[in-house]
Amino acid sequence: MKDDDSLVSRFDSLLLDLDGVIYVGSDPVPHATASLLAAAKAGVRLVYVTNNASRPPNVVADQLASMRLPADVADVVTSAQAGATLVSQQVEPGARVLAVGGPGVAAALKEKGLIPVDAQSSEMPDAGDDVVAVLQGFGKTVNWAALARASRAILDGVIWVATNDDMSIPTPYGLAPGNGALVAAVATATGTTPEVVGKPNPPLFQEAVGRTGGSLKPLVVGDRIDTDIQGAANSDMESLLVFTGVSQPLDLWRAPVASRPDHVGDDLRALLEPPLRVHFDDEGATCGDSWAGIRNRRLEVTPGTSPAAAAWAAAQVIWRAGTVPDNAPDVAAGLLVTRSEDAAGTSD
Repeated sequence: MKDDDSLVSRFDSLLLDLDGVIYVGSDPVPHATASLLAAAKAGVRLVYVTNNASRPPNVVADQLASMRLPADVADVVTSAQAGATLVSQQVEPGARVLAVGGPGVAAALKEKGLIPVDAQSSEMPDAGDDVVAVLQGFGKTVNWAALARASRAILDGVIWVATNDDMSIPTPYGLAPGNGALVAAVATATGTTPEVVGKPNPPLFQEAVGRTGGSLKPLVVGDRIDTDIQGAANSDMESLLVFTGVSQPLDLWRAPVASRPDHVGDDLRALLEPPLRVHFDDEGATCGDSWAGIRNRRLEVTPGTSPAAAAWAAAQVIWRAGTVPDNAPDVAAGLLVTRSEDAAGTSD
């Protein structure tokens, strides 16, 4: 239950990443549902903001509803929608746009009154596709022909917008190539780069805030420093990094100043708890029942009950020292083992 000292009590809305925060593939992240239901019950607006452009918002909303989470179609904001908005601002109504990616890309273009041309509907034709723009988003079935058709159109000089440039995505089997890897293939082939609208760029967050009716105090919640946390910083919003997806303690310790989160947590239960606080002494830093310090240029960490607290204490001493000790990867690996053992067998 949310109390007056909880992190979430300081905000009127949560801009929530999906993959790696609420679910991984079709599997819910432990504690996600219960934590978000408690936040919603306390009156905090939940907005689901994802760089994954492959699925239409209604499909995403259905998955969230199957997890017992409150989610209307209007609560889901995808990078495909942000991309379609940008394209629509640069072309005539009813223009033909090459849609590279999953169904979510075509659906977003239709919402804006544009005509999507499926890049995978056939082999690359001898003639051009008669399109004025390319909108490229992630899709598990994107093939060489789709990338080749996009490359041809881009070389002809059409507008190129990418929904996001995440190089990887979390799956139940580990990290896999993301849209950024596919965008990189087209960029290599064409010698040009697209305009990217997804995280860490502000347009996606701006659209999400618009869905709340103009949130005055949103909190961005994500699992990736390079997209969610950097995007929050670029949009002048506070952020919470949870260690249930891509970024892990070593990534946190290595993060440049402009990409550091305001808060961290093991998982979404951190929303319902007081923010982690670090206290320095002559030897190092304490956070909760964890301690971290640097002795003889080596990082030392005494983990407590929360790996995130240990990681946060270590982050503060590393950032204060201005260098990441050589043994940090080994220390971080130990925290990951602790986190994995803590998560085993848990459920909402």
